Parts: sequence; structure tokens; C-alpha cells
Amino acid sequence: MVVLLAAAGSAGAQSAPPAPALVLELNAAQPSDKGCRFTFVVTNNLGAELSKAAFEIALFNDAGVVDRLTVLDFKELPAGKTKVTRFDLSGTDCTKVSRVLINQAADCTGPGIASAACLKSLRTESKSGIAFGI
Repeated sequence: MVVLLAAAGSAGAQSAPPAPALVLELNAAQPSDKGCRFTFVVTNNLGAELSKAAFEIALFNDAGVVDRLTVLDFKELPAGKTKVTRFDLSGTDCTKVSRVLINQAADCTGPGIASAACLKSLRTESKSGIAFGI
């Protein structure tokens, strides 16, 4: 009985709260009338509201060459909230995009948020079949 209590106590001591993070998932890339529609799911787990979050991204073509640089503005991101946002990138063929790279945080503003927090705490995921990262 004592052994079980000791084991339970040590397991609880190992659990640390998760580090603050801004999770950005490239959920889908689909052809649209304008070009390619990118769908992102973003979760603000930084512990504070972002009044504005924008990222410069680089799109790589199927040959691995940077085809385009553009800024995606995610606007307001309330603390603890998950948000879905779509961007239509004109003249972009989804089938030719091999990789999306977050080049820099173009804007990261919020009460008590350091300007570097968005990039420093960024975690990327992809469900689109396109490589996505920092």
C-alpha cells in the first residue's frame, strides 16, 4: 500500500504545466477561384490575448525553390481560443507547393506580450500533406 502511494506521489511531481505556446496548424490547401486556399487552425495558449498576429511565410515550389514570400494576418487571437482562418493566395497552384516556412513574425502585439513571443513560442503542425515549419 505504501509503495502505491509513493509511486503516485512521484508521478504527480513529474507533471509540469505545459509551456506557453502558439500552435499553428496548416490544416488544408485546396484549389480556389483565385489560386490556392490555405486553411489554418491556430490556438493561442500564450496565456494572454494577441491583438494582432501576422507571419511572413515562404512558399517553396515542387523543385524546393522559394516561389513566394507573403504576410498572413491572423488578426486577433483571444487567449485560450482556437480559431480557423483561410487565406486565398492568388496565382498559387496548390499542387506545386511542397513546403511552407514561417520566415518571421511580422507582427505580434498584445497586453504583456513581448514582440518575439509569437515566433519564440510557435509550434507548427500540418495535416495538409505539405511540409510546414519554422
